[in-house]
Amino acid sequence: MVTDSGVSQSRRKRIVDGLNQNDGFPQIMGIINVTSDSFFEGSRSLSSEDAIERALAMWDSGATWVDIGGESTRPGAAPVDEESEIQRVVPVIKALRKANPEGLISIDTRHASVAHEGLKAGADMVNDVSGLRDKAMIDTVREWEAAICIMHMQGEPGTMQSKPHYVNCVEEVTAYLAEQRSQLIGQGHPKELICIDPGIGFGKDHTHNLALLQAGKSIGEDTSVSVLWGVSRKRIVGHLTGHEHADDRLAGTLGLAAVAVAKGIDLLRVHDVQEHVDLFLTMKPFD
Repeated sequence: MVTDSGVSQSRRKRIVDGLNQNDGFPQIMGIINVTSDSFFEGSRSLSSEDAIERALAMWDSGATWVDIGGESTRPGAAPVDEESEIQRVVPVIKALRKANPEGLISIDTRHASVAHEGLKAGADMVNDVSGLRDKAMIDTVREWEAAICIMHMQGEPGTMQSKPHYVNCVEEVTAYLAEQRSQLIGQGHPKELICIDPGIGFGKDHTHNLALLQAGKSIGEDTSVSVLWGVSRKRIVGHLTGHEHADDRLAGTLGLAAVAVAKGIDLLRVHDVQEHVDLFLTMKPFD
């Protein structure tokens, strides 16, 4: 059976399953940056061919999702025009959908026009770091009956780390995500196709980040709400370990992945898929 959007029930089930932890461990989402300026140099793909090869390798290593992005949203990043973003990501998504019809693909964008083209090309989810600021995004995900990850970001990428301020970070982030999620559900989008992301490092200082990680799944209205963490090689790992360069933050990232297991987090967005798969395989006999 196929829904009005053309999504089969079996595919819908795979997408929903992919938004929830697997046997007590987070699903793994591999990061594919079709950019030249993402904060971790090792994640940059300067050609479609390289991005496709990396994504296929991530699936082979055990990733549930590959997340394809054409605009860096690191602190201080300059915006990319939407047409350029489309030209970067759509060929990759089309090729991956052809190469692996069953694989789950996310498009990492804050622009509804880019999301539309990515979903048309074969993506299953929109990873929206702006948390539905582009109001056309709601219509886009409803039209395609797509999954959506709603992330919290204070400010804009170019300025978001310039003195971020909250009265109570956890309460404010929780309230914002609940409001955006409720708005989407209220307009008819299935709640099981929505996950939320506290936005570690997006308009937060070290204290804010730690508080949000400590809160874990409680940033959702209840434990059934799917929660994604994006902490891979980020500055918080550098603060915790003393490593200035992202190249040196893998071990610390894996430490936070173990914390994610303890906190019941559903998805982890990571640069290093094989290492996370190995970590979870090692932990499973002792779970």
